[in-house]
Amino acid sequence: MQDVRTIARAIVAREGGFADDPDDPGGATNHGVTLATMRRLGLDLDGDGRIDLRDVKALDAAQAVEIFIEHYFRRPRIDRLPEALQPSVFDMQVNAGANAVRILQRLLTAMGFAVVADGIIGPRTEAAAAAAMQAAPGHLADAYGVARRNYYYALADARPASRKYARARDGGKGGWITRAEGFIAPRFHLSAAQHRERVAAWH
Repeated sequence: MQDVRTIARAIVAREGGFADDPDDPGGATNHGVTLATMRRLGLDLDGDGRIDLRDVKALDAAQAVEIFIEHYFRRPRIDRLPEALQPSVFDMQVNAGANAVRILQRLLTAMGFAVVADGIIGPRTEAAAAAAMQAAPGHLADAYGVARRNYYYALADARPASRKYARARDGGKGGWITRAEGFIAPRFHLSAAQHRERVAAWH
């Protein structure tokens, strides 16, 4: 597995620079770090006593990398998961918070290693993930990636404003889907036709 700093840098590169999309529930972000995260961490970068859009814009990529490693990898205990799972769960933790772990916990339960889907990596989730990896060492990371892709599709089913993240303007795969499939073996990628069929009901 790549070291965590390399993975974090790749996440920052995928997230891009400053964005303030009104359709994004996360609000204003820079390098993937939201205003809400900066407020939670007390990051008043310009020292004016307020944490606002100016601070988001002032955040640089190196700071984002450190935030992700500490608050989205180490503190959620993603480092306690099997190595093959860590890159995708880490990437999803940045993108969707504790839902990243809930997706894994639901997958583990479906595989017969029942855990509570509470979004927290505790001893039971850690043990279940290790057992699942032992049972399906060549498939667990792909299964998680597929579950993650399904989560994105379901989110877009329920929230029309989010469909632009799952379906590109030309009808092809949007950023959410290509992001999830970046962690899935090519043989499990959806074809263009399968993707179009999946989103055909969207307007």
